[in-house]
Amino acid sequence: METKSHKKKGMLQDPVLLLVIVFVIVVLLLFVLLPLFSILKGSFLDKNGVLSFESYKALFKNKNFITAFGNTLRLGLVVGLTSTIIGFLFAYVKQCVRSPFKKLYSIIEILPIISPPFVLALSAITLLGRRGLITYKLLGIPNFDIYGFKGLVVVQTMTFFPIAAMTLDGLLENFDVSMEEAARNLGANRLKVFTSVMLPMLASGLANVFLLSFIESVTDFSNPMILGGGYKTLASQIYIQAIGNYDTQTGTAIAAILLSVTLVVFIIQKAVLDKRSYVTLTGKASRIREMIDDKGIVVATNGLCLFVSFWVLLFYVFLVLSAFFKTWGADYTFVLKNFDYVFKYSMKPVADTLLIAVLAAPIGGILSMIVAFLVVRKRFVGRRLVEYVSMLGMAVPGTVFGLGYILTFNTKPFILTNTLWILVIVLVMTRLPVGVRSGMSALRQIDPSIEEAATDLGASTAKVFSSITLPLIRPAFYTGLVFSFVKSMTAISAVIFLVSANYNLLTVRVMQHVDKGQFGYAAALSVILMAIVFVAVGIMNLILQRFGRSSDTNLMV
Repeated sequence: METKSHKKKGMLQDPVLLLVIVFVIVVLLLFVLLPLFSILKGSFLDKNGVLSFESYKALFKNKNFITAFGNTLRLGLVVGLTSTIIGFLFAYVKQCVRSPFKKLYSIIEILPIISPPFVLALSAITLLGRRGLITYKLLGIPNFDIYGFKGLVVVQTMTFFPIAAMTLDGLLENFDVSMEEAARNLGANRLKVFTSVMLPMLASGLANVFLLSFIESVTDFSNPMILGGGYKTLASQIYIQAIGNYDTQTGTAIAAILLSVTLVVFIIQKAVLDKRSYVTLTGKASRIREMIDDKGIVVATNGLCLFVSFWVLLFYVFLVLSAFFKTWGADYTFVLKNFDYVFKYSMKPVADTLLIAVLAAPIGGILSMIVAFLVVRKRFVGRRLVEYVSMLGMAVPGTVFGLGYILTFNTKPFILTNTLWILVIVLVMTRLPVGVRSGMSALRQIDPSIEEAATDLGASTAKVFSSITLPLIRPAFYTGLVFSFVKSMTAISAVIFLVSANYNLLTVRVMQHVDKGQFGYAAALSVILMAIVFVAVGIMNLILQRFGRSSDTNLMV
């Protein structure tokens, strides 16, 4: 009791700490909870500002909404399943099976993460569309339809399975090999060990990956907009209703319903994460795992991974080639006119995107480390609120955030629309959970007595954080910077609501070209965007390697 009261007294005597706590709480309330409250409030008001349920009544009588709701759940379930299966396959081969292609698999896992979420949809159209190189030119199928459910499943799976693979990499790397060996010594074959030992122990981890992939799919905005065709989803309908049809009331109601779905899944996911009874994540395995070298398993698993890798690489290679085609779908002569046009008319979005990403990355990195420090190391009223609200960005769809920011910051007293800072702030808030989670994990591995010793010697909380805590968690901090920069460069769903004549972004400009059927310009801009990200990540990785972090680990956030 004395220790707790001493800590509270010490905190009251530290005005800087109190100021930081108040600042963090105000920031989270203002830029996370208030926009979500604006969405919920707007969905329950009629055109006259009177409390009403008419929006919801109209929606649930609307066949198009019912169809979009069903489509969203169906797509999420299928993509969640396919992403989990393929992600597990890649992780299993990398961690358990002998293979000369593991470096290739690591590259395949990283590519979709450091590129805009819609680039594979562009390649799908140019390769497999009605005038696609494979379907039309090579196979002579003029009416092949890549648009709709099947195309979205393929593209979203290719986009989201790397996240599943990276998550499962960590689970399998920490899996206790002795349990499998014990089963083998008792006479069980590999299939029996796999089904009766490994899968049950990874059950909660696999469930978590499935739910994560489900959330990624149902909140995806760009792929359904590009490749959906007549297949409507809730994320795309929010934008169409609020921006396309100027029907904010219906848009907010759809946003509230989508938010409810993702929050329920997020709560289930958290419950799954907290369930540790079947997973060994407490430390390294007792000894190095012996790679499986049975010919049948090696050939089958590597064959499947190589098949997926071939298509992912083909999509990316062809996206680059598409930027040099004279006329997409008709004349495949190599020219530079697409890049000439981009350099002439689209350099402002390039500059704006770089500026916003450069601002958002350090702000987000520092804020996430401060939040992690407060949650793990300090005890104060509202600590749980800070923890849960800082993690909400994982569950809130980007389109919901974007619409919420428009409703909240378009009127007094908080007018931020058409400014640089509204874009910076929304990117910081949507990427905050990853940095906080990374910082919390790093802090929990550090003995708090190191910081307590400095405090006992008279150092203030600010001094302890800047001179001891931050240097100790520097790898996590820089990892958060890398992630924040990459995702700020490639963001689309939240920022598409907030761009203006003053500030536009590369991803939004690409979507504008796609809407006009200008796939050559869209591909050229996508190539420039990926090149910038590759160079920036390469530079950051060189810095990170100086602190003992591998380049693969840097991106596994």
